[in-house]
Amino acid sequence: QVQLVESGGGLVQAGGSLRLSCAASGSTSRPYTMNWYRQAPGKQRELVATITSGGITNYKDSVKGRFTISRDNAKNTVHLQMNSLKPEDTAVYSCNARNIDIDSWGKGTLVTVSS
Repeated sequence: QVQLVESGGGLVQAGGSLRLSCAASGSTSRPYTMNWYRQAPGKQRELVATITSGGITNYKDSVKGRFTISRDNAKNTVHLQMNSLKPEDTAVYSCNARNIDIDSWGKGTLVTVSS
């Protein structure tokens, strides 16, 4: 199994930046895709960004050009650089590791963007 711990959330003004990190521990026999999800109050969880073990990325349309996902396989970490933040980006952000054997989640980190 893989255990995930997020960090880097906080309060920021609109237009500001934050960098989220997700540290993975444990092991799995197969490479896994890393995802960042978010859930705003009263809303369903949504996929924000994805990065495969080979570095292929994909983003939710509303964050394209503002967010960048990256991973350091040697350090088992994934980052989400968030720029030009908007109040509608306010949510709990969670990282997820997935392959055919695992579907692991962190507890999440809160990002609050004030207007």
